[in-house]
Amino acid sequence: MNRRLHDRHWAVLPDWLALYYKQPIEITHGEGRHVWDADGNKYLDFFGGILTTMTAHALPEVTKAVAEQAGRIIHTSTLYLNRQMVELAERIAQLSGIPDARVFFTTSGTEANDTALLLATAYRGSNQILAMRNSYHGRSFSAVGITGNHAWSPTGLSPLQTLYVHGGVRARGPYAHLSDSQFIEACVADLEDLLGHTRNVAALIAEPIQGVGGFTSPPDGLYAAFREVLDRHGILWITDEVQTGWGRTGDHFWGWQAHDRSGPPDLLTFAKGIGNGMSIGGVVARAEVMNCLDSNSISTFGGSPVTMAAGLANLSYLLEHDLQGNARRVGGLLIERLRAIGAQLPVVREVRGRGLMAGIELVKPGTDEANPEAAAAVLEAAREGGLLIGKGGGHDTSVLRIAPPLTLTVAEAEEGAAILEHALRTV
Repeated sequence: MNRRLHDRHWAVLPDWLALYYKQPIEITHGEGRHVWDADGNKYLDFFGGILTTMTAHALPEVTKAVAEQAGRIIHTSTLYLNRQMVELAERIAQLSGIPDARVFFTTSGTEANDTALLLATAYRGSNQILAMRNSYHGRSFSAVGITGNHAWSPTGLSPLQTLYVHGGVRARGPYAHLSDSQFIEACVADLEDLLGHTRNVAALIAEPIQGVGGFTSPPDGLYAAFREVLDRHGILWITDEVQTGWGRTGDHFWGWQAHDRSGPPDLLTFAKGIGNGMSIGGVVARAEVMNCLDSNSISTFGGSPVTMAAGLANLSYLLEHDLQGNARRVGGLLIERLRAIGAQLPVVREVRGRGLMAGIELVKPGTDEANPEAAAAVLEAAREGGLLIGKGGGHDTSVLRIAPPLTLTVAEAEEGAAILEHALRTV
């Protein structure tokens, strides 16, 4: 059955629409931290539909909210008042830490970043953007144009002039040998030098932890140090929280808070986990930035009644059950366990991450050379063992990405780590 569906997939969908596994699986249903495929196989889900099923599969509170709202009305558009949208915007504005915040809802993280770029360039009257090397911000024309990861940037054409800054990857590159403080100092010097050759840059956009890039991150405080430079030049700071938001990192509700010496960002983008699978994205910005557009705009699908009902129910569940605290506790145990496993295996170069957001970088044993073949093999072996994970990292895709729902239990963390250990040792 899957073979036939696979053939039909390739007959009507683009060749560049990637599928995991040599024999792709069709996921038919899920519950909690588990999913089942069309052949009845059960898997522990450590990827959550790319960090999107944030709380749990078939979470009753979200399912009920969606069903009840769908039974009343599914769609109205932003041309009419929407109580759920106002209520969710109020909560997100307050949680963002941005003063006098305004919230605009979209249907995806790509669209959220696209909107943030529109706002920043309009506000500053410039099409110059600073982005981080190894970054990923979506698949729209403008988002691809600022993506610093060649494997996910299919064209060099762009409406923006993008300048890439060093600092998103701590353990590789020309500054890898430096201490954390020296690393930050060198990256700031690189930024200063870059700005010396430009004029009127609109914004810096950065993921606090790079997602597709392999869950890499700079030392805490780098973006605070960058912010001091940006402020001197009037350059806006956009934090891309599509993967790091809502407490996933455990230590902080937002990724930017690990760098908060200079206060909150000018713009914050979010998506993925807030809808627990429903299509929600958005931008939070200071009122003067959000309101800078001088033409009409609406969103047909952004902020729809059904997705807003899901977001409200999901956010309430997350806060009431302290899932950020669970990410910190269970994620800390999981990363510790993975580091202990990695220390015994020459194929593992580094285990990194924060909370329930961990990356395992694989190399050819005895070298620093990326090992995408091993990553692909571990992905397959983990699935055979009943565990779904992701992969990413630079152009070589040699990092295993682990991001379970935030309700993960200690027993499930141990189970997943054991399956991963067996897969790594097998490979």
